[in-house]
Amino acid sequence: MSTKVCLVLTEKTIEKNLSALEKYKKFIDIAELRVDYLNQSEILSLRKFPERAGIPCILTVRRKSDGGNFTGGEGSRMTIFARGLAYANSDPIKNFAYIDLESDFNSSGIEEAARAFDIKIIRSLHCKTPVKNIVKTVEGLSRFETDIPKLAFTANSISDVSELFKASKLIKNEQYILSVMGPYGLTSRILSKKLNSQIVYTFTPEYIKKNKLEKELIDPETLEDLYGFSKINNNTSIYGVIGNDVNTSLSPKIHNNGFKRKGIDSVYIPISALSSKEALDFANILNIKGLSVTAPFKREIISQINSISDDSKFVGAVNTLINENKKWFGYNTDVDGFQQALIEFLNEKDLRKYKVAIIGAGGAARAVAKVISSLHGKACIFNRTAEKAKDIAEKYKFKWALLDPINIKQLYVFSELIIQTTNAGMEPDIDIDPLNFYTFTGKEKVFELIYRPETTKLLKRARTAGCQVCNGYKMLEYQAYHQFKAFAGKEYL
Repeated sequence: MSTKVCLVLTEKTIEKNLSALEKYKKFIDIAELRVDYLNQSEILSLRKFPERAGIPCILTVRRKSDGGNFTGGEGSRMTIFARGLAYANSDPIKNFAYIDLESDFNSSGIEEAARAFDIKIIRSLHCKTPVKNIVKTVEGLSRFETDIPKLAFTANSISDVSELFKASKLIKNEQYILSVMGPYGLTSRILSKKLNSQIVYTFTPEYIKKNKLEKELIDPETLEDLYGFSKINNNTSIYGVIGNDVNTSLSPKIHNNGFKRKGIDSVYIPISALSSKEALDFANILNIKGLSVTAPFKREIISQINSISDDSKFVGAVNTLINENKKWFGYNTDVDGFQQALIEFLNEKDLRKYKVAIIGAGGAARAVAKVISSLHGKACIFNRTAEKAKDIAEKYKFKWALLDPINIKQLYVFSELIIQTTNAGMEPDIDIDPLNFYTFTGKEKVFELIYRPETTKLLKRARTAGCQVCNGYKMLEYQAYHQFKAFAGKEYL
């Protein structure tokens, strides 16, 4: 069964919905007309919509209690459904192809009219929390064999999505729809073919942006152009990036472009998780072949994998995992990636003349410290937790200090090159400046590992003062090239 891409239409008028449909038509198979978003006067034109759309359409009037916009009574809703089905034509192109009825909706007249004209009934259940017995719930939704059960629920973690993938292997229905809402659901939308879901729901970029749902929903063009959805199949290898909040990471763009250019049947996806353990559990369930590891998992995940490279042991962090025969091996490409980006930024390979301030003491800071040491620089690690700064500093015979205004003199001493490795100032917390107590002189060179936003509050201050600055995109790019070679066995470029 091939998963159909559905565009959910949420404009207030029929004309605007048709305009949105036309814009994304080449990326979709079907459209869902959300009548609960239409102006009341537009409902009169409802019946002609399928013919004008020119593709199979779903008729949906979603109640407020189920996450929709409709606040009227059930009698009013039945009238709308009846209007949508009225004067059904023997030519199926002129009829709605599907009608979405909730599991507790009862109207034999509406259902019989739909079946009489071969309009498929989607029998849906929408839950605001995870569902415990997914298989039993899905199999219990259909009232007739021809019904298509649809289960939609909000996931509280990637573990809830893991349970869905496990359950999908056990569902006996030939046709069903599985849809996960919330930030943890994005992964399942991209991989809906692996769920054997008949439909994946997409939304217009305008709707997503207006409702600030960039981390939860996906538009049909991105689904195809970024993830190559139409080409995903049972043999497609899966790779991904794991971290607390990676749904808007640029890594999928880099890696998927590489796979596409090299003709490799693979897809790279974002996997946001609360812990490295549940991220790894998810990866094992889907037999994911390789992972990029980002904050805050670069250190904690080491105890959960089978082996790590000598470089990773020395640095004390990994950013790359390879699955070989169900055993995970850890590597660190941050070191090489940062070194390439730093040398390009400074246009020199010897840092003997530099006194370097490294801000932060996490996994990324460990990679940075190794590079500064190998290039013969002198450094001081500044961190809000002194013990962590000391731990890194002692390994390389660097100095260390508490990241606090009381150490401002020490910061000025090591300010020739400032390297900011923390997440402070990264989206969505763009108003944070980890060095808000420091005044730039204009002589500093500032390298920040954050790449979103492109210019943080810190970098903006530094640039305004006349400093030479660099964000983290080049490091991301270079470390990704090394990861790609580990994943695909081929050079990226």
